[in-house]
Amino acid sequence: MTSPTASSPAPSATEDEADARLLGLGPLSLLALFIGIVTGYGAVLFRALIGLIHNIFFLGQFTAHYDANHFTPVGHWGPFVILVPVIGGIGVTFLVSNFAPEAKGHGVPEVMDAIYYKSGIIRPVVAVIKSLASALSIGTGAAVGREGPIIQIGSALGSTLGQIIKMPPASRIILVAAGAGAGIAATFNTPIGGVMFAIELMMPEVSVTTFLPVALATGAATFVGRYYFGPSAAFVVPPLGSTGANASAALSLLLFALLGALTGLAATGFIHGLHWMEDLFEKIPGRYTRHIAGMALVGVLIYVLQISFGHYYAEGVGYATIQAILNGQLSVWPLLLLLFAAKLFATTSSLGSGASGGIFSPSLFMGAAVGGAFAGLLQMLHVPLPIDTPVYAMVGMAAMVGGGTGAVMTAVTMIFEMTRDYNIVMPMIIAVAVSVQVRRMFSSENIYTLKLVRRGHPIPKALHANMFLVKRAGVVAHRDVLVLPAETSLDEFLQHEADNPAIRHVVVTRDDRITGVMRLNPGLRRGLAQTDTGLTLGDAAGLKFTIVRDTTLVFDVIRRIWARDAALAVVVKGSGTPRGTDVIGIIGKDQVADSVADSIKIYPN
Repeated sequence: MTSPTASSPAPSATEDEADARLLGLGPLSLLALFIGIVTGYGAVLFRALIGLIHNIFFLGQFTAHYDANHFTPVGHWGPFVILVPVIGGIGVTFLVSNFAPEAKGHGVPEVMDAIYYKSGIIRPVVAVIKSLASALSIGTGAAVGREGPIIQIGSALGSTLGQIIKMPPASRIILVAAGAGAGIAATFNTPIGGVMFAIELMMPEVSVTTFLPVALATGAATFVGRYYFGPSAAFVVPPLGSTGANASAALSLLLFALLGALTGLAATGFIHGLHWMEDLFEKIPGRYTRHIAGMALVGVLIYVLQISFGHYYAEGVGYATIQAILNGQLSVWPLLLLLFAAKLFATTSSLGSGASGGIFSPSLFMGAAVGGAFAGLLQMLHVPLPIDTPVYAMVGMAAMVGGGTGAVMTAVTMIFEMTRDYNIVMPMIIAVAVSVQVRRMFSSENIYTLKLVRRGHPIPKALHANMFLVKRAGVVAHRDVLVLPAETSLDEFLQHEADNPAIRHVVVTRDDRITGVMRLNPGLRRGLAQTDTGLTLGDAAGLKFTIVRDTTLVFDVIRRIWARDAALAVVVKGSGTPRGTDVIGIIGKDQVADSVADSIKIYPN
């Protein structure tokens, strides 16, 4: 069998797909609804597969029932539990190496890469191999999350459907984003957070046509997830203390800002630590050897944690540790800092050596640990302010996710959906904002984009409204144009205009009807100025053109230029039959570029 490699040529859209008509909102919405339902069931099966593998390897039980919010009972393996992650790593390496290299790692960068560089094409086999490899990684103790795999699985389903049904890349990318949003919504029972995730990280543009299909997909996936897992959020959160609106609350907000700065540093450490580990393990020859080495380190770590503190803590998704922090069962700040360091090491070792899984859950774990430790330290210092450990833990979770991934709206929205307590919104916004700013001071790229930048595939860091597109053609048009009859001698024209650089276009008319356009190259017209060509302007005007009104939006002008394969558009005033006397200017592709450059000046980055 010939295994695909990372250097294989990337799939791209065919000419037929590029020429296909964009799907309307109705068909796209129906397809997205279907993707949401399938992704929801995919999440159910994926979690069951994780539970089955986990119970077999850790407990020796053949059952799929597994509640990740409860600690794994200490099995009868003793020190041989160290080998559990190693065995899983061998299986993951076999699957990834032989069937789908894209399934390695945390998945989201691969989806972003497919959207921006591969016309939304993801091989169908990725959904199957990612499911198996990630379930094996998580089930055998790799310190990774289950949301990244679900995102990649949902995206692969959307891409596959977009390849089966003939559609242009733009429509397929919408389905890919819908699958990604559905995946995260089904994982955390956060439909709004799923939509925000797709908007912030997956969608090149946001409109009704893109938003509604994604919203439908996330809603459908959430419904399926709630049917099987219940209406509760991913974590059971105790009642949180009110922040109020007084002097004490204002001082508390300063503490949340300080927590945001700390999590920003932690997020920076996570980003650079992950890629440092990837580079370190890459120096070890052989895929199997490097992954065995990494998972052996994870095995030793979880065994040491178990014999020292009674639980494996850092293995798997880590939801049980997060739940214990939220419940107040883990509140000793030195222990929480130790668990943060342990999770950081376990996650970077797992992914750096070749595991398959996400970084969202580890980010929640580390954020809760930092937030809980910060609250415990404040309590030890007897700070004269109400210190509610669950509040600080939840705020730390949002700040760590926002700082590490750059998905700030997703972080705030998802944690709010988990708590359903409005009092926590303001502290979260402040902490997330500070966290992102601190992280940007030390790392301009987030944990997703840095991996792609290292690959030579940079991703836009923001969605910019194309404000030049709503300008009128009459405003954008260049006035460097002459309107002359077709019978005019080219030689006489060049003799008179050879030294006039202000004129770059000639619109040619017959009986005042626009029949052609000629672009004047300064060097060429000087060279021909002393020759006798015997041509008329009508003979020389060979550029393909289209005619637009001065009130036409630039967006529609560009669409007409490209649809008619024209070089430029002649802008005319009035509403009747276009005449030479109505011409006011020209819009070419260079004017479009100038308008784009001018429009982005208003943006801070």
